[in-house]
Amino acid sequence: MAASAKDSRNVTAPPAPRPATPRPRVSAKGEQTRARLIAAARTLLAGEMSERFTTRNVAALCGVSHGMCHYHFQDRTDLVLAVVEDIRPEWILPLEEAVAAPGTFAERAERVLGLLEAPEGADLAHLHSALHWHALNDERVRESLEAEYRRWRACFVALFQVLADERGGHGGPGGPVDPRPLGEAVAAAVDGLAAVESLGAEVDGGAVLRTLVHTLAAGA
Repeated sequence: MAASAKDSRNVTAPPAPRPATPRPRVSAKGEQTRARLIAAARTLLAGEMSERFTTRNVAALCGVSHGMCHYHFQDRTDLVLAVVEDIRPEWILPLEEAVAAPGTFAERAERVLGLLEAPEGADLAHLHSALHWHALNDERVRESLEAEYRRWRACFVALFQVLADERGGHGGPGGPVDPRPLGEAVAAAVDGLAAVESLGAEVDGGAVLRTLVHTLAAGA
């Protein structure tokens, strides 16, 4: 039964929700300290002391107190996640920019191949290895790294989407160009070649990737 007008006047309205308390802004000095902690974490992860990667050791290397490290990062995992984000401009963003910049498929592919042919720095290679190890032992790191690699693979799919757009939906004998398997194939080849080259094998990865991209494009 509907409440009477008198009843409705006696109903107490719920209190309005309090506005969220804004997080305090980190000072410029605080940002500098955070950046130094991330740099120290990178040094430990990429070096021979990666097995000693703890917040205490990161703080010591950075020259700040252990409590200051925990002021910026709750635990070791938070530091690892910050490193994952910190290296993004060194391997994902340049690839995204190369694909997104204007040009034909051939022009964009040439920019991408130019990036892939450049040797990866030893520190970055060691960092990737260390991050993969942490991903095996920490679910949060695994999810973060998995998201980064999805974004990285998407660059190759986007590259072949340009080819699909140029073909106007008309592909080779197999039908219209499907950019996803083509892009994923190149991404898998890049990963595999990186693993082979890390073992010192004499493989011309640039030539292999160039052949693969051009062959896939011609046969699409």
